[in-house]
Amino acid sequence: MNGAPDAAKPSLSGRVARHAVSLLLTLLLGGFFGALLLRFGPGFDVDERDLDMRYSAQSREAIHRERAGDRNIFSFYVRYIERAAQGDFGVSRSLAVPVSELIATRAGVTTRLIGLGLAFGWTLGLGFAVASVRWRKPAVIVFSETFCGVALSLPAAVVALLVFLTAGPVSLVIGIAIFPRVFRFARDLFEKALDRPQVLAASARGVAERWIFLRYVVRPAWAPLIALAGVSVSIAFGAAIPVEVICDLPGLGQLAWKAALARDLPVLVSLTLIVTAITLAANAVADVALEAART
Repeated sequence: MNGAPDAAKPSLSGRVARHAVSLLLTLLLGGFFGALLLRFGPGFDVDERDLDMRYSAQSREAIHRERAGDRNIFSFYVRYIERAAQGDFGVSRSLAVPVSELIATRAGVTTRLIGLGLAFGWTLGLGFAVASVRWRKPAVIVFSETFCGVALSLPAAVVALLVFLTAGPVSLVIGIAIFPRVFRFARDLFEKALDRPQVLAASARGVAERWIFLRYVVRPAWAPLIALAGVSVSIAFGAAIPVEVICDLPGLGQLAWKAALARDLPVLVSLTLIVTAITLAANAVADVALEAART
């Protein structure tokens, strides 16, 4: 009877397959609803070239015919998915460049920005969490709480502007957005772990404090921290857009901003799918890791 519940649990491969199916369906729906919001947003049919007197009436009419296929969002999305399955993401309406080429040339900038920002935010967050829990010095606790509160209260756009004006490292903005989440989550995990009976028993036996902390505090916390890592990826992507726009970085965030201003549907749908896929994949990996750690 004790083995029945374990037998009913899906295997690791089954959980991975479930996450893959959920990711695909969410990805398709996310791309569609993103395109739907843009289609019925204000100014979708407006083209700045209509105001350019250098274009003749025939040229402006040709522009309108070019955009006519985007008005029926259902047919547009079906055609888009069919082409995307073959590796063709269409051509940017505003830049007249293949979308795949735009993404390939700009992805490296965003990847580097987010990677450095995540590394900085996690290092700072875990460092302050360990310091405030293990040593419990008032100065460390007060400083970390104050810094965390300031980081939470400042929008990413404001921090990006300050970094731009002071010529500081741009990845600092992403790190500041990630730091308070990591710090508070890790600190709470560590504090709860320190209250467990195993910690008191090990301390009574004379085990060194650093080994107690590594074995009974840090080790059980790795799975929840991996789950938080998946969430922090989506936070970093959200913060990257104002950072790249304000600091004039030619990344995917800046491309998304320009495409939104130009109502460039192929670019925006492609970027929506990419960001959704990365976010869902990171969350799925974190969920699978968390489930595997519990079994």
